[in-house]
Amino acid sequence: MKSRNPVLGKLTERASRHTGLRRSPVLQEQSVGGAGYGPGYGGSSATQPYSTSYAPYAPSNDQPMTVDDVVVRTVSLLSITGLTAALAWLLLPDNGRMTGVALAGSVIVGLVLGLVISFKQITNPYLIGSYAVVEGVLVGVVSRWYASVYDNGIVLQAVVGTFGVFFAMAALYKLKVLRATPTFVKWVTGALFGFIALALLNLGLGLFGVNGGTGLGLRDGGPLAIAFSLFAIGLAAMTFIVDFHAVEQGVAMGLERRYSWYCAFGILVGLVWLYLEILRLLGYARK
Repeated sequence: MKSRNPVLGKLTERASRHTGLRRSPVLQEQSVGGAGYGPGYGGSSATQPYSTSYAPYAPSNDQPMTVDDVVVRTVSLLSITGLTAALAWLLLPDNGRMTGVALAGSVIVGLVLGLVISFKQITNPYLIGSYAVVEGVLVGVVSRWYASVYDNGIVLQAVVGTFGVFFAMAALYKLKVLRATPTFVKWVTGALFGFIALALLNLGLGLFGVNGGTGLGLRDGGPLAIAFSLFAIGLAAMTFIVDFHAVEQGVAMGLERRYSWYCAFGILVGLVWLYLEILRLLGYARK
């Protein structure tokens, strides 16, 4: 089966170099002794220590990925992120300097790690786990700031809203209400690039003091900012459909179990993004 998902297609192509069928010692021995033929075809039985009833290829020892593997690893990454967020909230000094350093550091390191893992399709659990730790610091620092400015209830509401959206999208995918068709994937991918471009433009203009430092006004809490956050939340929700489709096709293609870490990483990225956008929107609502 050939994936129509460009990201999963690259992942499958890379996985095929490590999994599937490998030449067995039987074939290698017979290729030396008699060009791969049995006794009487250029090689005697004395030079053929293996039986002629052989399988020319031996299967890989790597187990194929399952949906349960992805679920377990996603829960593991979420647990790491949640625990790190709690520790960051409780242990990091509550002052402007330390909070700023932790926030900037987690954003930069998380961005670099996320890009490396994404474009290299890295499946190393330690590197992906490190990303979960960095995101935990980010979530913890941001959550504590929102709780101090507004109230502790805003964090709980954002958590409930995040998982509510996630499970709702899972149900819609399971019921086949939403499917990751090629057109759908292209739309989501294009919308993601558009969102990133607008967010960066807004940030850049804000740094140069345009419109009083608010740039395009996409994050100032006004009507345009609320609409932008709603768009971001909807887009983050749509990425879960693409993630579910990638997992489903990966299982069908027999990707190695280690690739379940990569799939879990994709889901974690979506959940963290969705949580931060919902938290931001709830902050707008409290102003």
